Amino acid sequence: MKVRSIMGEAWNALLFNRQRSTLTMLSLAWGVVCFVILYSYGEGFDSALTTSFKAVGQDLILMFGGQTSSQAGGERSGRVIQLERSDVDAIREAVPMVAAISPEVLMRRTTVTREYRTENMTIRGVLPADYGRVRNMSMGSGRWLSTEDDLQKERVAVLGAEAAKKLFGEIPPENEKITVNGMQFIVSGVLKTKIQISNYNTPDNECVFIPYDTMSLMHDVKYPEDIVWTPVNPMFRQQAVKDIRETLARIHNFSPTDDRAVEVIVFNEFMKQIDGMSIALRVLLGLIGTLTLAIGGIGLANIMLVSVTQRTREIGVIKSLGATRRSILFQFLMEAMVIVTAGGLLGVLLGVAISLAVGTLPLLGPLFKDESGTGDIHLTVSRFAILTSTIMLEIVGLVSGLWPAVRASKLDPIEALRYE
Repeated sequence: MKVRSIMGEAWNALLFNRQRSTLTMLSLAWGVVCFVILYSYGEGFDSALTTSFKAVGQDLILMFGGQTSSQAGGERSGRVIQLERSDVDAIREAVPMVAAISPEVLMRRTTVTREYRTENMTIRGVLPADYGRVRNMSMGSGRWLSTEDDLQKERVAVLGAEAAKKLFGEIPPENEKITVNGMQFIVSGVLKTKIQISNYNTPDNECVFIPYDTMSLMHDVKYPEDIVWTPVNPMFRQQAVKDIRETLARIHNFSPTDDRAVEVIVFNEFMKQIDGMSIALRVLLGLIGTLTLAIGGIGLANIMLVSVTQRTREIGVIKSLGATRRSILFQFLMEAMVIVTAGGLLGVLLGVAISLAVGTLPLLGPLFKDESGTGDIHLTVSRFAILTSTIMLEIVGLVSGLWPAVRASKLDPIEALRYE
């Protein structure tokens, strides 16, 4: 039989049993829909989790003083190392692989007053330009602190989103006055709500930020509580950490290999845990989607076996007229693959349509009272999901249709003609 004749016979058989073919196609389409939507959910979850983790800072590295664990330069072990403001300038000069660096002084549970409202908040004294870059500071309104503010010791402050709500409610805070420990400040701006799942000390949403040198009017700034910085490129991160340790070791007289003398926390290393969680979820969702496709494949195999049984005499007639085993095998495989391809196309279209219709699912937005959608799950269908589901469905269709097709091709024509 010619290929065109075989395909025609397969098409006619599908039309003759159109109800059964349609139901089988829909079951396979539903499997594809589930796979596409589940994978899109996994992708959106991973994106939301990664974005929320990186909100604390782009490749943030945090340093603070510790205790020496070994003797060096004639100094005893167990000596307390305190980082100093001058260390920042030394690191800038000695380590060119540092893109931005800022010391940070904190005043916790500080009384902040605005008219009749009084709150206890954390005040952060920072170097404006570098700190904004290191910590991903995005303004919701107003302006961020400037270098000029720091040089002139201007009494200006930037409020975290939650801090602004506590002090001002729905009133715009820009250019309004607040009192910090009895000292008046002008609010220059308010940060966007930070959807962040990683913090150190107080979350940024609840803090008040002022210039570093302005902090000297209320607090000693010679010894910062910590120093934050970011490398020029993630490729140079480890080398930059090593060079900074050597610079600080030379200044404070401790061994460069003494990790306990200066504690260094590389936030990017915690991304392995975030990635692990995301991969585990995507594997689980992918497994569920694959099982759904497999169930559809079992249904297809069952329908094709029923078709072989019902058409046993027809197969006998075709074989007696000279049809080969290969042509019978090809015909039944064609029937299975047509159903699978049509179901896959319909499933992809429905999966994309449902994903676009749903759009966004809440995750961290309600927790942070944020309506921007930054921390929510966005269902975006990727090419990988479409390609993977299509390939898997074709494999399922091939495997499911092969057994019934082989069984049909092996039927003895005489026995098939006698079948009732």
